[in-house]
Amino acid sequence: MTTIERAASGGDVPGEDPPGRFDRRIVERARSHARSGTTDLAPDIMRVPLWYYGDDEVLAREEALLDRTPIAVVASAQVREAHDFVVREVLGRSVLVTRGGDGVVRAFLNYCRHRGARPAEGCGNARRFTCPYHAWSYDDEGQLVGMPGSRGFDSLDRATAGLVALPCEERHGLVFVVLRAGEPIDLDAHLGPLDAELAAWDLGSYEHHTYRELTSEVSWKAALEAFAENYHFPFVHGSSVIGTSTMADTAVHDAFGLHHRICFPYAWLADTDASMVGLGEPVDHVAMIYWLFPNLVLACTPVGAELIDILPAGAPTRCVLRHGWMARVPATTDEERAGYDELFELVHAAVRDEDFAMLPQCGDGIRHGQHEAMVIGRNEIGVQHLVRAFASVLELDPDRTGAEHGRRAPLTLSHNPFPTTPPPALPPPPARPTPDVTMRRINGSESGVPSKLL
Repeated sequence: MTTIERAASGGDVPGEDPPGRFDRRIVERARSHARSGTTDLAPDIMRVPLWYYGDDEVLAREEALLDRTPIAVVASAQVREAHDFVVREVLGRSVLVTRGGDGVVRAFLNYCRHRGARPAEGCGNARRFTCPYHAWSYDDEGQLVGMPGSRGFDSLDRATAGLVALPCEERHGLVFVVLRAGEPIDLDAHLGPLDAELAAWDLGSYEHHTYRELTSEVSWKAALEAFAENYHFPFVHGSSVIGTSTMADTAVHDAFGLHHRICFPYAWLADTDASMVGLGEPVDHVAMIYWLFPNLVLACTPVGAELIDILPAGAPTRCVLRHGWMARVPATTDEERAGYDELFELVHAAVRDEDFAMLPQCGDGIRHGQHEAMVIGRNEIGVQHLVRAFASVLELDPDRTGAEHGRRAPLTLSHNPFPTTPPPALPPPPARPTPDVTMRRINGSESGVPSKLL
């Protein structure tokens, strides 16, 4: 049994997931929709004015929001060992994430306090980071520890000249950072009712495999919306792994405050006997996709998890996507690593060559369209949730006039989408069996690799 088979079957894996981590009614609801050709629906259609996506003033509010909101910038697995580090660009800032010798994860603005060059680059394992300009050096706790020609700075208190620390907290296998120094970070408040379910995935035990970045001429919010519905699957992904693995326009949606979870049933679920629905975990029957407000899509399958991080890139209709993948079970051989490479290439190709080949057309429509509003269907309940979440937090005026289009286009928000608690969980089921159905369907002829979400 390969690592991928062990991960998908739920068997022969050290630290096996406990039974009953999630509300098992997810599968019952999804199977009911799959058999009847229905889906979770919003109360009404939603009309979203073009200025919501394409206005400079709205983008300014979004950037201010992103400055003060916890953002998951890396996975814990990327800095698993003492002195591991990662540098990444976030909203134009170079951010250095380190794990110190004390095991604590920290984040810093990656700019030397002397003349502003970057002491760290890339990723790896290091105890010291040296600026390439004048060789000032900093340890992995951000302290200034080396300064050639120190006699020229004899009045400088080195204790006050370390790298600028950013608020940072590690939780549930993710490293959250607030991009403005001195701001509070409160993950209890930020994650709210999603906190316990996110913990149940135990993402800290996963192995980070790889990531890729893409840019696109489309609003970052519109790009996020592509991962909040499967109405488009037959048309954009009809012949690829995404379109063939799950049922189109069929989903189960639950809000967790500002966040949400949307589940897409695998193609075989409609024909699955009711007695099989209770086997394994919900993720064995449905792809489980979370939106962590404001910018992270976490897509979970039996084999691993995708981290889809989307942010604006300097203009209302320009964004950058960072697409990463983590394996539930670490690879131990070259063959297993090659298998994970193949899985990631399949799902990344669908995002790159299908979603992000189509989305620039939406950006063009936002920039040049002369219709007042986009129309979001009742079946696009996840998209409606995203729009309401942003409109609420950004305090957008539903009656304002779109500056670029010179016409009044109301943002219709007809009902409250934010329950304060998730649906109540069912009692835990009996001890989890180890069915081999999932991997047979992943690797066999029935449906191929599961959707978008390996």
